[in-house]
Amino acid sequence: MKKSVKDFFLHKNAIYNFFGTVGIYYTTRIIRCDNYIPRCMILTGKVKFFRYIVANLAIGAIVIGLLAFTLSNKAIAAVSNATPVYKGESKTKISLMVNVYWGTEYIDEMLDIFERNNVTTTFFVGGMWVAENDGVLKKIYERGHEIGNHGYFHKDHKKLSAQRNAEEINVTHRLVKSVIGVDMDLFAPPSGSFGKTTLSQAEALGYTTIMWTRDTIDWRDHDTEKIFSRAVKNMEGGDLILMHPTKNTVEALDRIIARAKENNLQVSKVSEVLSPDDGNLT
Repeated sequence: MKKSVKDFFLHKNAIYNFFGTVGIYYTTRIIRCDNYIPRCMILTGKVKFFRYIVANLAIGAIVIGLLAFTLSNKAIAAVSNATPVYKGESKTKISLMVNVYWGTEYIDEMLDIFERNNVTTTFFVGGMWVAENDGVLKKIYERGHEIGNHGYFHKDHKKLSAQRNAEEINVTHRLVKSVIGVDMDLFAPPSGSFGKTTLSQAEALGYTTIMWTRDTIDWRDHDTEKIFSRAVKNMEGGDLILMHPTKNTVEALDRIIARAKENNLQVSKVSEVLSPDDGNLT
């Protein structure tokens, strides 16, 4: 089995999320893996014996499922005409797309600002972040925002094999679905790194690969004015504006939304920005 699958099982909270559906959420702790298959477990607290059996059966089912996916993935066509999307077709909408692997402490403030301004957008979430913050993911979704796939371990997808590309997307897909019941269909590759293999694997899994029109580079430059300027310069309909949950982004967010409204632009979900406006169909 590939190392990425081993990594997934070593990330215990991801397993906890899957186990939540069979009533043993947070009852087991993996301490060792032999041949990549978790077999040695410690039960925390007084847990009846049947939970141990169910836990191992659940792990086995996931292992078999991922093995089957890995093997079947070899049949996925390597040739694809899929292309990434850098700009939507809407003339009246933009999206302030938020990529999330860190910055959890700023998400509540972002959600409050979006709600206060009566707008929704798209959060692209990393699988390893979801495994640690499933409650926050639920909150984002319940506040009306769209959820997109940002891979599991924040890998450089351009350098990954077809199998590894597919695993990163598919494991995150399954995890998010286990938490909020949503089948995502938008994929934002970490660091914007992708190749033809990434595009073909994403397409085969039912995903559109999303890039950005403009990047606030807020992860690097902790400068509120720079973030604001990069977001609003030459702003127009169809723009996909990339940001992250940072202190300075939060400080600039109200003004970015206000500038969009001044330009008669509506901040919307990525899926809504991709489509032509009603009456502008070609």
